[in-house]
Amino acid sequence: MQRHVFPNIEQLSQAFADFAATTLQNTLAHKPQATLVVPGGSTPRYYLPALAKCKLPWDRITVTLSDERWVDVTDEQSNEHLVKQHLMNHLPTNTNTRFVGLKTHHDNPFAAIDEIHQRLDKLPLPLSLTVLGLGEDGHIASLFPGMNPDLSTTHHCVAVAPPVAPSPRVSLSLKLLAESENIVLVVTGKTKRRLLNHLNEYPDSKLPIVWLLQRTHATITVFETEAQ
Repeated sequence: MQRHVFPNIEQLSQAFADFAATTLQNTLAHKPQATLVVPGGSTPRYYLPALAKCKLPWDRITVTLSDERWVDVTDEQSNEHLVKQHLMNHLPTNTNTRFVGLKTHHDNPFAAIDEIHQRLDKLPLPLSLTVLGLGEDGHIASLFPGMNPDLSTTHHCVAVAPPVAPSPRVSLSLKLLAESENIVLVVTGKTKRRLLNHLNEYPDSKLPIVWLLQRTHATITVFETEAQ
């Protein structure tokens, strides 16, 4: 991991946006299309608008999600809703950026895996830039401790029923995430930073963030702040 620490979320957001824009430009210098994966949660509300201001050939970038709650896409808890509100709606009006959501018409994500896999399989792969958050329990996307890390290796996605959550979820598979060309981890708050410090010295094989570290060949660039 390459770790970068910032005093506040505003400076982190600008540094993240600059890094992400450069990374995407580098991909597009030798490929016709790039894929950007972004997470849900509260922190992207700060850094996604900063990224949207970057001058990029957005018509050559496809945006998708690291995971999704199984709620209507207009629901405040929907990651698609968040990303459209804080990234897509901030892009220049004349751009034709493609967005690929994970929610389907199915009653639950377990019934939707084949359809979501087919959507993801049409993306420019491997994923060019994957942005992830980190849970205080060590989860990434919607991959949680206690799951089988090699679950659903034949699909690009996995359905999840989190132990404590109001709705089931769908997540990109560990394999698809690990094969990303570039991975960014955004970490906010003292608890998560302490967890990362601890895992640097004592990797816990029960935690999804460690699964990713052990399986990816990409450098994971961490943007972190104790502020929340």
